[in-house]
Amino acid sequence: MQQFNTRFTLSREYLAECFDQSLPHGKGAKPNYLFPLLLFAAGAGLLSFTEQPRVASYMLIALAILELLHIRFRRAWWLTRQMWGKGAGGEVKLTVDDEGIQTQSTHTKTALSWSDIEHVIETDLGLILVAKSGGRQYLSKSLFPADLVPKIIARANGEI
Repeated sequence: MQQFNTRFTLSREYLAECFDQSLPHGKGAKPNYLFPLLLFAAGAGLLSFTEQPRVASYMLIALAILELLHIRFRRAWWLTRQMWGKGAGGEVKLTVDDEGIQTQSTHTKTALSWSDIEHVIETDLGLILVAKSGGRQYLSKSLFPADLVPKIIARANGEI
């Protein structure tokens, strides 16, 4: 495979694409409403059926509301955390070669060899590289020439 180099910026738009494309394929694709429901039920139960001070009841109900807000605004909160990070707005150098895929910014350097990639999930706008260790890395298709994307998928799946 011929070496390919490019640079991109970790902008809010890129990070939003990363979240939107990765979410359906991640562990938390479906929000878990059971936990806030149980918190609310426990708080309401303590409030209704015990003579204990009401502070614990109100705290459980407040935690349930906080968890529901976390579920509702998880995209915005994730993007905000990423934008607060030291890598936000920084330039990333991406290299694809015979050894694998490397990314390097001023703060991090990541190398994922072809043998470490378990499989590739192709989304509408990008590729999710799933490592054998369980880690995932999203790369936008807009970073690559059109003929390189099938080669990356084939190489990662051991077909080349």
